[in-house]
Amino acid sequence: MTLELLEFVVAGNEASDLLPVRSAALLRRYGARRGFWTVLDEGPVEECLALLLEREDGKWTAEHVRADAGAENRRTEDGEALAHHDGWVYVFGSHFGSKGGPLRPRRAFVARFREDDATPDAPLPVRVVRNSFRLHRVINDALVAADLATLPPGEQVRTRFIVETLARGTSRAKRWVSRLAEGDLPLNVEGAAFTPTGSVLLGLRFPVTTDGEPILVEVTGVADMFAEPRAWPRAVRAYALTGVTPPGVLTGFRALASTDDGGYTAVIGSIDALGKGSVLLDDYPHGGEVTSRHVRFRLPVEPHHLIPGELVADLAPFHHVEGIAETDGRCFYVTDEDHRVALWERG
Repeated sequence: MTLELLEFVVAGNEASDLLPVRSAALLRRYGARRGFWTVLDEGPVEECLALLLEREDGKWTAEHVRADAGAENRRTEDGEALAHHDGWVYVFGSHFGSKGGPLRPRRAFVARFREDDATPDAPLPVRVVRNSFRLHRVINDALVAADLATLPPGEQVRTRFIVETLARGTSRAKRWVSRLAEGDLPLNVEGAAFTPTGSVLLGLRFPVTTDGEPILVEVTGVADMFAEPRAWPRAVRAYALTGVTPPGVLTGFRALASTDDGGYTAVIGSIDALGKGSVLLDDYPHGGEVTSRHVRFRLPVEPHHLIPGELVADLAPFHHVEGIAETDGRCFYVTDEDHRVALWERG
């Protein structure tokens, strides 16, 4: 496998996810013939949107996009997944926490913006809905109802992510404590792709199944979060992606995207990063030293919790592929690098 590297510096930060630009108007304004959205790690969503653009002369550049979330400015963090739906670009927060816990309500958000509204001359309007762990509750209930065996939380994971979150919320009289339970699993959303029916597949980096396989949860009603009156998402089904996890390790989703043929392309890999104080890896050390894999799959025609996956490419030695896009007969990956954005192209 031959990969071509393009490197960018975007606000001194690393990239999560990769989404092809669909708006011809946006490309004209920026003088580009194609491009990708990415979201930068850790900060509030309105400060973390960026474009990776190929100019008409073939040179690539990065543009940090100014955005405005209005009353929700600086009230979110850790955008992880991007997806197109009905003219909007959606940004999903991780719904997780720091590597040592607890869960952070600021990461439980969904944002969206009109791609056609992006311009170098004015801030991009971004609408943010923080769900106060409602999505956490919906997904945990779907996992319990599914015919899947999920890996039970280790004692450190349960204490640091669930018990401590409940204790903090209770001490501060937060209403969202009613949406968490001591038997819950912490969720780390890393990928998203809308289906033709308007539901969204959320790829989880954690939890995984007892066999170490990655889990998807299909959720409907995401657009209704932005409507008046507001409604909250509902779970359709949880799935495990089978046949693509190497024996003896744990793999979670790192990226997820729809393809033109009605299927899905994804990257799976480690459940957390090595050497950064991860409580997950303290409890599950066989989930860390795992290289990334490019896989494909299709949703089953008949309702079923197991989805067979197909291995497209072993991306070793990469451990940190964060985004994937297939466009114009080529495949692009973005990797999580220290203080830079690395875009890799494969023909």
